Amino acid sequence: MSLPTETTATPPPLPNASTDREAVERLIAGRTQILTELAKVIVGQKEVKEQILLALFAGGHCLITGAPGLAKTLLVKSIAQIFHLNFQRIQFTPDLMPADITGTEILQDTGEGRKMLFVRGPVFANMILADEINRTPPKTQAALLEAMQEHQVTAAGVRHALEEPFFVLATQNPIEMEGTYPLPEAQLDRFMFNVVMNYLPEAEEIAVVQQTTARQPVAITPLFTGEDVLRFHELVRQVPIAENLVRYAVRLVAASRPQQPGTPAFVNDWVSWGAGTRAGQFLVLGAKANALLQGRTHVSADDLRALAAPVLRHRILMNYRAEAEGASVETIIQRLIEAVPEPAAA
Repeated sequence: MSLPTETTATPPPLPNASTDREAVERLIAGRTQILTELAKVIVGQKEVKEQILLALFAGGHCLITGAPGLAKTLLVKSIAQIFHLNFQRIQFTPDLMPADITGTEILQDTGEGRKMLFVRGPVFANMILADEINRTPPKTQAALLEAMQEHQVTAAGVRHALEEPFFVLATQNPIEMEGTYPLPEAQLDRFMFNVVMNYLPEAEEIAVVQQTTARQPVAITPLFTGEDVLRFHELVRQVPIAENLVRYAVRLVAASRPQQPGTPAFVNDWVSWGAGTRAGQFLVLGAKANALLQGRTHVSADDLRALAAPVLRHRILMNYRAEAEGASVETIIQRLIEAVPEPAAA
């Protein structure tokens, strides 16, 4: 029995070569403008900014990992302002309940008597900042699963479609810190990238302190709209990729799985669980976005290698032996890139 649906999605318009070209040119030019706007409020972190933008243009969710005080929240809020998106921030705490995120039904008086009405939660926005997502127990973390995958919320048997475009950008503190809950593997796999924010070099940290203590924050100028973002999603998926490069992406992901035919010995020694098929999908999609933003109409192997770390680092589970021997996920990913050869073109 199918569930009733509150809203239905409108099919995208058919592609047009002329408008496609204009949109691509606008996207390429907009990349520089976006980074210029972000530089007004965020010093440094160039790689972090670019990876978040790639996820945004590819239509994927993003997990941002870093210690407190690195401007994770400010970065996400600024990106939402640039794209003129409806933005909601959810502060995850130990007492947060699933209904606090998705919404709930309440009994309310109407002109026709008392009725149960659905009150939408903060998840009904274009861009959700799930701030410190690992501060709340897994039950509440899981409230985002349906929204992230299906772009909908189900309450009392009724599906409520979310606004499009829809993104979740979640921040988390390192899981070894007190009072945090590791994210379940099923939820981690929904994130396209795991972007790591590190401490700034001394010169950039000095610039941050000077900038934030000398004047009021600078206003961000909106450059795009939600409709533009949806158009960019279509363009990214139209970027061609050779079959041998798709095979390379699949083999790179498959090599992270222990005890499989052809798996490198260091993976069998250090990895308990590797990446699944979704990792290959996100790797190809991210590579397409990366190529498009750089003005290229095709994907290269370098695009795939450049995004291997953000795609794989939250999908590879190390074992105790790896920790005892001082191995890291970053080391494993780098060795995978070195171990898996690029297939020759047909």
